Amino acid sequence: MRALQRFKPVLLIFFVIAAICPVLAAADQFNITTEGIILSGVPFSLQIEAGGRFAGQDFRIYGLKDGTQDGKSVDGRLEISGLRLAKAGERELRFEVSGQEFRKMLRVVPGWLALLPPLTAILLALITKEMLLSLFFGIWSGVTILYGYNPVHGFFSALDTYIVNSLANPGHASIIIFSLMFGGMIGIFSKNGGMQGIVDAASKLAKTRRSGQLATSLMGVLIFFDDYANTLLVGNTMRPFTDKLRISREKLSYIVDSTAAPVANLAFISTWSVFQMSLLDVPYANAGISVSPYITFLKSIPYGFYSIFALWLLFWLGITRRDYGGMYRAEIRAVRYNLLLNEGASPLMDDSLMENGNINKRGSHWLNAVIPIVVVILTTMIGLYVTGLRNIGEGERSFRIIIGNSDSYASLMWGAALGGVVALILSLTQKLLNLKDTVNAWLAGVRSMVLAAIVLTLAWSLGQVCEDLMTAEYIIHHAQSIISLSILPLLTFILAALISFATGTSWGTMSILVPLVIPLAIKMTNGNVDSQVFLASFAAVLSGATFGDHCSPISDTTILSSMASGSDHIDHVKTQIPYAITAALFAAIFGFFPAGLKIQGFWIVIPTLLMIVLFVRFVGKKVDVVSEEESAT
Repeated sequence: MRALQRFKPVLLIFFVIAAICPVLAAADQFNITTEGIILSGVPFSLQIEAGGRFAGQDFRIYGLKDGTQDGKSVDGRLEISGLRLAKAGERELRFEVSGQEFRKMLRVVPGWLALLPPLTAILLALITKEMLLSLFFGIWSGVTILYGYNPVHGFFSALDTYIVNSLANPGHASIIIFSLMFGGMIGIFSKNGGMQGIVDAASKLAKTRRSGQLATSLMGVLIFFDDYANTLLVGNTMRPFTDKLRISREKLSYIVDSTAAPVANLAFISTWSVFQMSLLDVPYANAGISVSPYITFLKSIPYGFYSIFALWLLFWLGITRRDYGGMYRAEIRAVRYNLLLNEGASPLMDDSLMENGNINKRGSHWLNAVIPIVVVILTTMIGLYVTGLRNIGEGERSFRIIIGNSDSYASLMWGAALGGVVALILSLTQKLLNLKDTVNAWLAGVRSMVLAAIVLTLAWSLGQVCEDLMTAEYIIHHAQSIISLSILPLLTFILAALISFATGTSWGTMSILVPLVIPLAIKMTNGNVDSQVFLASFAAVLSGATFGDHCSPISDTTILSSMASGSDHIDHVKTQIPYAITAALFAAIFGFFPAGLKIQGFWIVIPTLLMIVLFVRFVGKKVDVVSEEESAT
C-alpha cells in the first residue's frame, strides 16, 4: 500500500495526460487559415482543413455572430467566403466536428489601420521633406501592426524580415546590380569627355534664338538615360550659347528641367525606367502575374500623357518663338535689354557641380558616350530575345510571346556590364584615362546610384507591407462605390501630382503610390495588365509624379536646373509653372480621362497635339521685338 501511495502522483499525471492527449491530437489535426490578416468590416475567406480521423467529416461552424455559417467539408476541407466581422479585437471561432467542439481565436485588426503605412509615409514626407525616413517609418508602422502592435518587434522585423527579404529577392537584386553598373558606365564616359563631346556637337547647331532653343532641347532629349546627368550637362554647357543668343536664364532652366525628368520618364532604357518597372515587381508577384514588368512599362509609354505633352509644348514654343505668362516677360527683357536675369535675382550657380558630378569639361569624341549606350541597348534587346526563346521552349514563337516571356532583369544586367566594359576599353585605348582613373570614375558613378538603391529597397518593402496588410482590399471595399474603373487613371494622376508637388520628389511619390494603385488596378481589371485602363493608371502615377516634381520649389531636379542654368530659383519656378499646368490640364482632360473611358490612344494623342499647337498660336505671343540677327550679335 505504501508503494501504491508513493505512485499516486505519477498515476494522476498519467491519467491527466491520457485525457488531454486525444483533445490535443484532435486539435493538431485542424489547420485554420485566412487569406492574409482579417480587417474589420472587410469580407474574408476562412479555410479549415481536417486530417486524421476527422478527414471527410461534416463541419458546423458557429460563434461569429456577424459571420456565422454552416458548411460541409469536401475531402476534409471546409472553405467559407464572404465572412465579415464588424468589430476588431480577439474573436472566438467555434466549430463542431463529429459531435466534438473546437475553438480558435481569430485576431481582427481595425480596417483603417491598413491605410496607416502609406499615410504615414505621405504625411511624414509632407512635414519633414525626408523621403527615406518617411518610407522607413511607413514600413515600421505597418510591421508593428502585423506583429501584434509591438513597436520593438516591428522595428527589428522591418529590418531583418521585410527589408532583408526585399534585397534577397533575385529580381530585386538584379535591379540593384543593374542600377549600380549603369551608373558606373555613365561615370566613365562622363569622365573621359564623351558626354561633353555630345554636348559640343549639338551646340554647333545654335546660330539663332530659335535654333539655340531647339539645340538645347534636342541635347536634353539625347541625354535620355539620367535626369541628373541631363541637368548638369545641358545647363552648364549650353549656358554660354544661350546667353549670347539673349535667351533668358528662366527659359534655359525651363528647357533643362523639361527635358530631364519627362525624357527619362519616357525613355525605354534609363535610370528612371529601371526604377519605374521594378516597382511593379512586388504587386505582380503577390497577384501571381507572370508578365514581365519591363514589358508593362514599355506598353505604358504611350500613356505618359504629361511627359509627352510637356515635351511637345516645349518644342512647339521653340519652333514658333512664342511664350506666355511670366516667361514671355522674361524673354522680352532678355531680347530687348539683354538682361538675362531679373532685377534683384539671386542665381543658383555653382561651377563645382561639374567636378562634383564627375564630368570632364574637356570633350572627347561624342562616340565615346554613344557607343557604350548603343551597346547597352543592343545587348538588352538581344538578351530579351534569347531569354524569351529559352523560356518558351517549344511553344509558339511569335515576337510578342518571345519578348513577353523574356528575362528583362538578366538582359539589363548583361547590357550594363558590357556597356561598362566597352566604355573602359574606349577610355584606355584612346589614352583618355588611365586604368586607375577609369576605375575611380566607374566607382563614382556607382556611388551616385546608392540613393536610388536605398529608395528602391524601401519602396519594395513598403509594397510588401501594404500587401500583407491588405491595403488594396480595404480601399476597394470602401471606395468601390466612389472610385470607378473609368476615372481611376484621372484620380491617380491628380493624387500623384499633389503628393509630388508637396514632397518635391517624383521617385518617392512613385514608391508610395505604386504599391497602392497597382494592386487596386489589378483587381479592378481582373488581372488584365494589358488593358488600356491598367496601363493608363500605371502611367498616371509616373506622369503625375513628374508634373509635381516640375512645379515644386523643393524638387531636387528643379533646384539643379536653376543651379546649372544660373537662374534665380524662384523665378524659374514661377515662369515654369504656367507651362507645367498647361501640359497637366491637357493630360488630365484629353489624356487620362478619355483613357479611363477606353477611348483608344491614337484618338487621344493626335487631336491633343493639334490642340496644343492651336493653344500656343492663340495664347502665346511672339518674342520678336529684336531681330534674330541683332540678338545674335
